[in-house]
Parts: sequence; structure tokens; C-alpha cells
Amino acid sequence: MKREEKIELVEQISEKVRDRGNFYLADVSDLTVNQSNELRKLCHQNGIELNVSKNTFIKKALEKVGISDEELLNVLKGPSSLMFAESINAPAKLIKEFRKKYKKPLLKAAFVEEAIYIGDNQLDALVNLKSKEELIADVMLALNSQMYNLIGALNSSKNNISGVLKTLSEKE
Repeated sequence: MKREEKIELVEQISEKVRDRGNFYLADVSDLTVNQSNELRKLCHQNGIELNVSKNTFIKKALEKVGISDEELLNVLKGPSSLMFAESINAPAKLIKEFRKKYKKPLLKAAFVEEAIYIGDNQLDALVNLKSKEELIADVMLALNSQMYNLIGALNSSKNNISGVLKTLSEKE
């Protein structure tokens, strides 16, 4: 590979990291060709982009976008694949589902919403993550339900007060 091609590859990876903001590092080595094709097909169906690249290119791309966490860069040993998706937990769900059938891929690390998750033991935590939009929707739902409860209580009180006043006015 020529120097220009290497520079271009690093630039492509850094653009994806910068644009998406979230990525997963996984070990997909030791998968058979059929398993690898199955994984790629599932990734495509779930809107996940799977890229295999050399660790040095990934490391340079991460440093280029300002990600220089020592712990994250230390996982770049052995075979590494990058997974990008719009949904922050889609790659974790895919890995977990795929591992019901096969031993790999193994999660090396994830960079999600500017938080770093290191190790395969973080997979369950990543599966249960909610995106910023989902959290905002949950807060809005909670606020709306409180507002409906308040309005219901006020309407109920209004009916009670008017009933009491009507009864008092009829007594006299």
C-alpha cells in the first residue's frame, strides 16, 4: 500500500469517527468465511457499518480527531474491526445476538456519547444504553404525565367545589 493510500485510509476512518461520534472496536478474528459473511449481512440489515483495518491506522485516526485515551488505545492489539451505527446500542445488540450462535465477535471497546467502555464485560451495559433522544423522550413523557395528573386533579376539585357550592346554595 502506498503512503498516499494509507493517509487516505486514516482520513476516511477519522471522518467516520468525527461524523458519527460513536464507534465500537471488536475482534472478529477466527470467524469462518460463512460466519464473517453472515455477520456482515446482519450489520448491513441493521444499519451498522463494519470496517476491518490495521490498528495503526485506527490509532492515528483516533488521535487525529482528538481521542487519545490511553486505555482505549491500548485495546488496539490483535485483529480489530470498527463498527459504526446511528443507534448507540445497535452494535452491542448485534454482537450479543450473534454470540448466541458463535463465540465471536468480542467487544474490545466502545466510544459512545463521549464515554469509553473497555472490555467484553461492558456488552450488557451497552445493550441497555438509551440515546440522548430516547432520554429526552422519557423526560418529556414523565413531565406530560405529571401535567395530566395535575389537570385531572384540578378538574376533579373544580367539580367537587361547584357541587359543594350548589348544595350549599340549595339549602338556603
